[in-house]
Amino acid sequence: MNRLLKIARAATPGKNTQFRKDKYGSSGIRSFLRDVLAMANAPVEGPRYIIVGADYDAQGHKRLNSIDADDFSGKPSYQSLANEYIEPSVRIRYKPVSIEGKRIGVFEIGDCQDRPYMMRIDYSEKLRRGDAYIRTKDSALKMGRRQLAELFERKFRDSVSADDIEIGFPGEIIHKDLQLNCCDLSQLPSAEASKKLDELFAVRNQSKKTGSTTVMARLTHARLFGADDPYVDRSPDDLMKEMKELRHKYRDHDNHFLFESRAERVQMVVYNQGQEPIVDASLSLIMPNHNAFYVAATLPKVPRDDGFADRTPDEIAEYPSVSLKDDSVQVTSKIGDIPIGEPIDVFVAPLRLCAGKDLGGKRFGIRYALHGQNLRSPAKGKLRLIFRK
Repeated sequence: MNRLLKIARAATPGKNTQFRKDKYGSSGIRSFLRDVLAMANAPVEGPRYIIVGADYDAQGHKRLNSIDADDFSGKPSYQSLANEYIEPSVRIRYKPVSIEGKRIGVFEIGDCQDRPYMMRIDYSEKLRRGDAYIRTKDSALKMGRRQLAELFERKFRDSVSADDIEIGFPGEIIHKDLQLNCCDLSQLPSAEASKKLDELFAVRNQSKKTGSTTVMARLTHARLFGADDPYVDRSPDDLMKEMKELRHKYRDHDNHFLFESRAERVQMVVYNQGQEPIVDASLSLIMPNHNAFYVAATLPKVPRDDGFADRTPDEIAEYPSVSLKDDSVQVTSKIGDIPIGEPIDVFVAPLRLCAGKDLGGKRFGIRYALHGQNLRSPAKGKLRLIFRK
């Protein structure tokens, strides 16, 4: 943190440092993506920095503008935005520092040796797939065909062919298919609780219609929840409200069921058969989303005493980056250098999946892309998940 504070205090605008008066936030995503592209493509060595909450007036005096604490909460997730829209992957760290009592934000963009960095998909009409920017002394300039061609030619001369890379699931040989077990999702803690409330709701409704006492409701409650759980005379509206809140109430229990007790732990390997190590590699995956297919966005909490406790920061950091979309699941893992001649695990902590019985007998395709500083082009291909009946 002291290092970032020194940079925020002493740095001046240049090819590796940009100052911005206001936070990006949800309304400034286009500007954020453009600025990250420009900094990543800048012809400098080492990390690059975007400092928000500070700029310079016409006389060259630094002005400070405090940034809301909410901007560091992960909403929006700046790293996830970069993962989704920019290729190759860019490492970003965003931290607050305090200068003269004001909170300033510092984006640190990791050493970028895999230029050019470009838009992977469209963000808007003004920021399209294939767009690339480069940082000049004090602005972001859109790159033209000649500039891009020069970067690609330089990359091609000093690179490893994607044909020398094999990616798949581990075993005696590297497999392209992986069979997974399915589980009964009706056993989810929230689903079990919902079934009990449904039955109690039906008995409560029947008692109301017949004008009977609540004896049946009490007996049903004791059978479902046990004698130690005191009966509360809840109206049908109360029961309906409780049903709606079950997923939130049992969120940690459900996550433990899906991603701990019933989880399939998936590892992948990369095998470099080339003549030199791959530098600063990362792997991205895209797989379908489905209402019976669950991928942990983070490791589940740990049961402790009568509740659940958070994982350690190191455990959380070891899990791959997962982004859940309406129609897809996107996974990114930073691998680092890949040596020659031996399979290397992709994930420090294996990816955790859980599939419901509705997927039994079905197959999901996985598209992958391996990026590296000295890869001539990303190593791309397809794998398959096969769900057992």
